[in-house]
Amino acid sequence: MQIIFYRTPGGQEPVREYLSGLSLRDRAAAADVLDAIREHGLRAPGVRFKQIRGKLWEFYIEAGASHRVFYVVVNGPMIVLLHSYKKQSQKAPTREIKIAERRMKEVLHES
Repeated sequence: MQIIFYRTPGGQEPVREYLSGLSLRDRAAAADVLDAIREHGLRAPGVRFKQIRGKLWEFYIEAGASHRVFYVVVNGPMIVLLHSYKKQSQKAPTREIKIAERRMKEVLHES
């Protein structure tokens, strides 16, 4: 499966930047999850996926801390990583979901 990082109009890649700012242990866990998704797709063993709303999904990165990455599936075997955050509560914060949904609409060319 191909993994694409969402890019802002200014050329930034927020998820890539977030992941590169993690501790070495957390970055290694993130790399393992992304490698598993690339190799096995959305049935990657050991990766937890959860539907948030409609086409918006998230996967978990569990290491020293818990991180979540929102994504959307586009064009068959391709996902776009939209937004990421450090998990601090049971439920995904509304603010984080809204950011991911706005980016998803951009990617899917919805208004």
